[in-house]
Amino acid sequence: MELKSTVDRRRGTAAMDGRERGASLFLKKLKKSWQLYVLMSLPFLYLIVFKYVPMYGAQIAFKNFVVTKGIWGSDWVGLKHFERFVTSYDFMRILRNTLVLSFYNLVASFPFPILLALGLNYLRSTSYRKAVQLVTYAPHFISIVVVVGIIKELLDPRIGIVNKIIGFLGFEPINFMGEINLFSSIYVWSDVWQHAGFNCIIFIAALASIDPALHEAAVVDGASKLRRVWHIDLPGIMPMAVILLILNTGHILDVGFEKVLLLQNPINLKASEIIDTYVYKVGLTAQVANYSYSTAIGLFKSIINLILLLTVNKLAQKTRQASLW
Repeated sequence: MELKSTVDRRRGTAAMDGRERGASLFLKKLKKSWQLYVLMSLPFLYLIVFKYVPMYGAQIAFKNFVVTKGIWGSDWVGLKHFERFVTSYDFMRILRNTLVLSFYNLVASFPFPILLALGLNYLRSTSYRKAVQLVTYAPHFISIVVVVGIIKELLDPRIGIVNKIIGFLGFEPINFMGEINLFSSIYVWSDVWQHAGFNCIIFIAALASIDPALHEAAVVDGASKLRRVWHIDLPGIMPMAVILLILNTGHILDVGFEKVLLLQNPINLKASEIIDTYVYKVGLTAQVANYSYSTAIGLFKSIINLILLLTVNKLAQKTRQASLW
């Protein structure tokens, strides 16, 4: 019995000494590299304040929230608001618009940064490459409000340059912003124009990491540029492309609230109403703001995004492609 007590005391002493040594080692590292910890604390604080603290308010989705009662004092209603949204008349239309716009944007915009990066990678003229990069990067830094204003000016049925060209060719002007079937194309291809140049930066970096010896060997063997792209460049950037595809799939329902809202009008509302704009109208601009209902819709969207992210990541693992974890 005494032997057992002695062994337990020694184990406790050894564990305490181990914790003390670990704490001492951590303090030494902290003192040595405190600048890096301070630098890391800024994004960490951002995540805490703007990502984790707002999760406290997510419980509003399960309550009949009344401002005067507060979050804790409001009555618990369970999944009532989720059922209301799923069974509502607008549910299928809003979900269909969101998915169509999201998948259209993903399919159309994903290949262009890769193609642009591959083209820039084979340009010999440095000045021409910089000019192309400047022209393609610049739209990314234009405000969404300005971009929408440019789109409306270009497509205006009376004074827009596009309709001027159509009229010059002998055709009737087209009210692009009033055509329901054209809304998704206007949104997607203007988005491709605005962000393709900036999104190709990461693929240019991936191409720069490919061993030049592979290209030298391919040139010696007589491989053409197309063959080098197909057998060297594309496999080299494929892991990065798969990871970006997984991340984009995780935001499949985050279409882009500001741009869609600014492009909306009473005529194209049937095709332009998406989950984000619906939440905004129900939760903020309605005569009687329904915070619980709008929070439930937003939480529903986040859960679907999470499921899609996990599913696509699992498929990437099954096919032995690069994955997030």
